[in-house]
Amino acid sequence: MENTKIGEFKTQKAGFKAFIPNPFPPKESFNFAAKILKKNDEATHLLGKLDGITKLLPDSDFFLLMYLRKDAASSSQIEGTRATMIDAIMAEAKINANIPEDVDDILHYIKALNFGMKRMTNDNFPMILRFIRELHKQLMQTARATHFSNPGEFRKSQNWIGGTRPDNARFVPPPINEMNFALNDLERFIHKEDTIPTVIKAGIIHAQFETIHPFLDGNGRTGRMLITFYLWKEGYLEKPVLFLSSFFKKHQKLYYEKLFGYHSGNVSEWVDFFLDGVIEIANEAIDIVGKIIALCEKDILKIQKLGKRASESAALVLPKLYAQPVVNISVIQKWTGFTRAGSQTVVDRFIKLGILTQKDKDKRYGQSYIYKEYIDIFSE
Repeated sequence: MENTKIGEFKTQKAGFKAFIPNPFPPKESFNFAAKILKKNDEATHLLGKLDGITKLLPDSDFFLLMYLRKDAASSSQIEGTRATMIDAIMAEAKINANIPEDVDDILHYIKALNFGMKRMTNDNFPMILRFIRELHKQLMQTARATHFSNPGEFRKSQNWIGGTRPDNARFVPPPINEMNFALNDLERFIHKEDTIPTVIKAGIIHAQFETIHPFLDGNGRTGRMLITFYLWKEGYLEKPVLFLSSFFKKHQKLYYEKLFGYHSGNVSEWVDFFLDGVIEIANEAIDIVGKIIALCEKDILKIQKLGKRASESAALVLPKLYAQPVVNISVIQKWTGFTRAGSQTVVDRFIKLGILTQKDKDKRYGQSYIYKEYIDIFSE
């Protein structure tokens, strides 16, 4: 496909050049080469395979929860967060006071994803501009920010990417008036019946949203959520289990390069990169599901070999570890209703079975325990 003109840079009254989007989608539509369409077929096939294999899990909700955390950590790390998925798990369970302050970025991302899933499932809410603003509000309300982010509201002033001001920035998104036109075009595009393959369309929606850059802060994280929500809304996934942030983080420099190329009309190059991400992450997720099923079976067999009472108490704890794989004695007490000594016995048993290990072996008091083999499956 030849370059598709998405817009052009125009000099503003203040002297800097801003990107002015053309009416969207382009009149000539998008025509992709056979190579891209073949790659799209592979990506679509893998999404179907992932959707099918996820149904084999004992409880797909815990898999979804871990994937939310994995994506939240990766998406936040793209924006400079240093906290990890394990930090987020520990913060959620209020296990450790010595957690990096920026774990809050990950927790807000998880909150926004959960909000979006609930809004689309329970309220049957359409994927419109109001939904995007609501997602952003959940992401940014009370969150750390380097500057005022105006949670849940599209910007009313000019922003820019890179540099210290618009005239030395790497990219200046559309001014307010043009931004509003472009957002309305994007909303119509999301709901328009067209011949663009769905997976490719998800990638175009993301790139166009990032081009418009409608918020003062949090555009990248909000835009990455839209990919998953769109594919889910279109019925390509029964549960939103495809998250691309870890792929974008792994190829962060290329991710930005391809997005900047999209502004210049290199739509095919962006779509090609995006489809590589869908294929890689879908394959990875399919592999993870297989490993989890094998690990579940292995660890259930281990606890079944214990005596009757010991296996009954272990069976109370093991399924909960899939959602909360870092625990301390207080967490076990809460789950089982056992005394502190009884809960310690359960933990010691799990350590002996090789299911749990001490998180900080040098720590004498306030020890936490980690289901390491399980977490490692998601962290590889």
